[in-house]
Amino acid sequence: MAFKPNYNHERAERNRAKAAKAEQKLKAREEKAAQRKATGDGNDAAPEEGSAE
Repeated sequence: MAFKPNYNHERAERNRAKAAKAEQKLKAREEKAAQRKATGDGNDAAPEEGSAE
């Protein structure tokens, strides 16, 4: 074996990567929501179309 395994370090690295991925995903969702709000597209128009019929 080349080196003694450090399980705590490996676990911490996995948790860091997991947190970074979750943060990136959340940021992308927030940006997408902000973009929808800015353009005015959303579910607001859908109920109005349905009630007109």
